Amino acid sequence: MRQFDLTPYRRSTVGFDRLFDMLEANARQQSADNYPPFNLERLDGDRYRITLAVAGFGRDEIEITAQQNLLQVKGRKDEKEAASSSFLHIGIANRSFERRFELADFVRVEDARLNDGLLTIDLVREVPEAMKPKTIAIKTGTPLVAVEDASTVQAA
Repeated sequence: MRQFDLTPYRRSTVGFDRLFDMLEANARQQSADNYPPFNLERLDGDRYRITLAVAGFGRDEIEITAQQNLLQVKGRKDEKEAASSSFLHIGIANRSFERRFELADFVRVEDARLNDGLLTIDLVREVPEAMKPKTIAIKTGTPLVAVEDASTVQAA
């Protein structure tokens, strides 16, 4: 994969640092280990699901941490346990992992479940009322009197 230098864009833009950091982190992660495999799906407008294939991991061996715009999933296996067994062939991946997902603003983890070797994490995007677009009613007639004008009108 080809690496792109985003430095010229950083110099000519203001307020896009987080976007450039995400692009660079994603480029680094693409060349990194791709374990465990996962699916991303949109369930509807503001609901999403991440499904990770974590066969062989129990609930007590998986840790999910959600921070402001980051979801981190870690799986820890005891390496000594596998070494002490007398396997002739190990074809099932049984190694520890760490997978990170960048989350958009106002996305929170709603639920996490482990079933049949699949870890399903449901996400929902909840935009606060103050951030939602509002329709402003247009009225007819003369504009309202300014506050300072209203005080002089009342004094007279």
